[in-house]
Amino acid sequence: MKGKATFEDNITRLGQIVSELEKGDIALEKAVELYGEGVKLSAACREQLDNASLKITEDSGNVASEE
Repeated sequence: MKGKATFEDNITRLGQIVSELEKGDIALEKAVELYGEGVKLSAACREQLDNASLKITEDSGNVASEE
């Protein structure tokens, strides 16, 4: 991956991995590799969502204190 992938990029790739794994016609070694990549992508998505949630919460707090 080049640079930091966007949330949308990560979700798209995660969907591709899930599709490949659901087919069930891949070698075990490849399935384990894809699973590992999926776990990393899932963690990256969770972090991106947490950061967005924190930013929204902080921004909401700033708006409320300005009123």
